[in-house]
Amino acid sequence: MTNNVLVPSIRAALHSAADADRARGAQAYMKSDMPSLGVRVPEVRRIVKAAVKQFPVASPDDLRRVVLELWRNAEAREERYAAIDLTGLRMVKEDLHMLPIYEEIVRTGAWWDLVDGVAHRIGGLLIAHRSTMTPTLLQWSRDEDMWIRRAAITAQLGAKSQTDAGLLKAVITSNLADKEFFIRKGIGWALREYSKTDPGWVRQFVTNNVDALSPLSTREALRLLPSR
Repeated sequence: MTNNVLVPSIRAALHSAADADRARGAQAYMKSDMPSLGVRVPEVRRIVKAAVKQFPVASPDDLRRVVLELWRNAEAREERYAAIDLTGLRMVKEDLHMLPIYEEIVRTGAWWDLVDGVAHRIGGLLIAHRSTMTPTLLQWSRDEDMWIRRAAITAQLGAKSQTDAGLLKAVITSNLADKEFFIRKGIGWALREYSKTDPGWVRQFVTNNVDALSPLSTREALRLLPSR
C-alpha cells in the first residue's frame, strides 16, 4: 500500500515548527539559496520519527518513493533533512537499492550538510556489501563531482575496526592534489576519525605523504595524536 500522507504530514509539522528569526540566520550560515524554516535538526528528527510512527511505511519501495518526493520537491532545507532522516529506517539499512538515492542526494544537494548527512549510510552499505561497494567508492573517488569524491572519502567515518584501510588509503590518495577546501577537510576528518582506531596507521600515512597532504589535512589528521 502506497503511503500518500507521510510527506504532507512531515511538511505540515515542519512549517508549524518554523522560526522566522532563526531561519534567516540558518540560511545565511549555510550560504544557501534554498530557504530555511529555522527548525533545529533534533526537532526535524523528532518530527520525522513521530510522522513515521503515525503513518508507517509499508515497504522499501514505498520508502524510496517518499524520500524522493520529499527531496525533489523540497521548498525548505529542513524538508531535505527530513528526507535524509527517512533513509535511516531499519528496513533499508543494508539495501543496495538505496545507493542511487544517496548518489542523487550527494549530486543535487551539493553542500556539506546534505552530503555528510548520507555519508554514514553509504558506509553502512559498504560494510554490508563490500564486493559491490568497494569498486563503487573507488570510482567515486575519481569522479568529476567534488561532492561525490568527498562522500567516497568520508563514507567510513565511524566504521572503527570495520574500516577498510586499503580503501581509505586509495580514495584519499586519489584526491591528495585537490586544492578544494571541502576535499582537504574531508581527508583530514577521515584520517582523524580512523586515528581513534589505528593511530599508528594514520601517523604512518601522514609521514609517507607529508609532501602531498595539505597543511589542513595534516593538522586534522594528527589532531588527536600526541606530538612527538
